[in-house]
Amino acid sequence: QVHLVESGGGLVQAGGSLRLSCKASGLNFRLHPIAWYRQPQGQQRNLVARMGADGSVNYSDAVKGRFTVSRDNIRRTGYLQMNSLKPEDTAAYYCHTIRQGQDFWGRGTQVTVSP
Repeated sequence: QVHLVESGGGLVQAGGSLRLSCKASGLNFRLHPIAWYRQPQGQQRNLVARMGADGSVNYSDAVKGRFTVSRDNIRRTGYLQMNSLKPEDTAAYYCHTIRQGQDFWGRGTQVTVSP
């Protein structure tokens, strides 16, 4: 069974930084992409950043230049470094991967950015 567990969310002032972690189990982590999505309250869930198994990355325009996605295949953990945070970054952040065409999600971690 694949499990993804996020951590690292919290309350931070605008301009601050946070690093989210996503610990994976139940799959050969290095062979699968790791992605971060976010969902503001009452809104849809959207892709923030993604790192493929080959190390390729892509970011949403809203976070490009401020957020960095990375992974440690030995620790089976994905990361999202978030700098220069803005109030509009406030959302629940979810870790995601795909294995054999099936989507797997973590339970999310809340990030709140105060003005």
